[in-house]
Amino acid sequence: MGFILRLLLNALALYLLTQVYNGVSFAPGADVVSVVVAALVMGIVNALIRPVLLLLSLPINLLTLGLFTLVINGIVLWLVAQVTVLNVSGFGAAIVGAIVLTVISWLLDALVSALGLDGRRRV
Repeated sequence: MGFILRLLLNALALYLLTQVYNGVSFAPGADVVSVVVAALVMGIVNALIRPVLLLLSLPINLLTLGLFTLVINGIVLWLVAQVTVLNVSGFGAAIVGAIVLTVISWLLDALVSALGLDGRRRV
């Protein structure tokens, strides 16, 4: 999937998250560019900071059979909210928001793949 399509899907997922879950919202007056910037920051944090957090939390992640990854995803969402127009009402809301965001992103990816918009050749 191309970078622009992935960025727009993530922006749509963030927007849908704010519509579905009240614990996460955008600041009043946030425009489309702000949503796309938040999605871009989310991608950067997921690419650079999340792997380090996962590596550092590996022992506790093993003890919890991977469930601590939900906390790491909440930390990532909370970090993104600290530097963008995204607002998270608390750390618990960040964890729940990260779970909901994961489900929304998975559904959007499945929809894009089903429609054949991901650029993959079907044989």
